[in-house]
Amino acid sequence: MSPSAKSDASIRVTQTRSRNGADKAQLATLRSLGLRRIGHTVGVADGPQIRGMLHRVRHLVHVEEPTT
Repeated sequence: MSPSAKSDASIRVTQTRSRNGADKAQLATLRSLGLRRIGHTVGVADGPQIRGMLHRVRHLVHVEEPTT
């Protein structure tokens, strides 16, 4: 199966607030999501692990669901 034929939905995540004052676990979560600065947007594959990561930093990010 080719990568473009995957059925996984992609979620767009944008960092909206500063990570100053965040604990080490939250900083590591932002880093592993690929977020580097305020206003930075990345696309991540939807899954239970990603949903857990987003829940951990929900006060720092904005999540856009796929519209299919």
